[in-house]
Amino acid sequence: MLDKLDHYFNFQKAATNIFANRQAIISSNIANADTPKYQSRDIDFKKLLKNFNELDKNKRNLNLKLTSKKHINKKNLFTSLGKLLYRVPIQASADGNTVDMDVERINFLDNSIKYHTSVSIIHGQIKNMMSVLYKG
Repeated sequence: MLDKLDHYFNFQKAATNIFANRQAIISSNIANADTPKYQSRDIDFKKLLKNFNELDKNKRNLNLKLTSKKHINKKNLFTSLGKLLYRVPIQASADGNTVDMDVERINFLDNSIKYHTSVSIIHGQIKNMMSVLYKG
């Protein structure tokens, strides 16, 4: 029974986790918009979701490259996301920073909406399960 419930929620659970971790990556990009030589990062969401069964939370951790001793080390922030990719800048800045705030804001908002939609779907699934349990 529990394996059926796990299978029922598995896709949305994976999607929600990826959305949450992607939000943290985009937030890091925004926070480092003024950091010289910072390279904007992202993940290949479609590829990760397509292969979500292969994801294993305990296999590996990904780290952002720290270019200064003053940076906060978020060692366990990005887990099991596969390879973090560098975003290709539309127009490079003079200091080597590749963060484009317009792109980051759009991605942040888009990812937020998708995250909340995924949470709403999970909530609806749980509500349906609860209604079946109370009627049965």
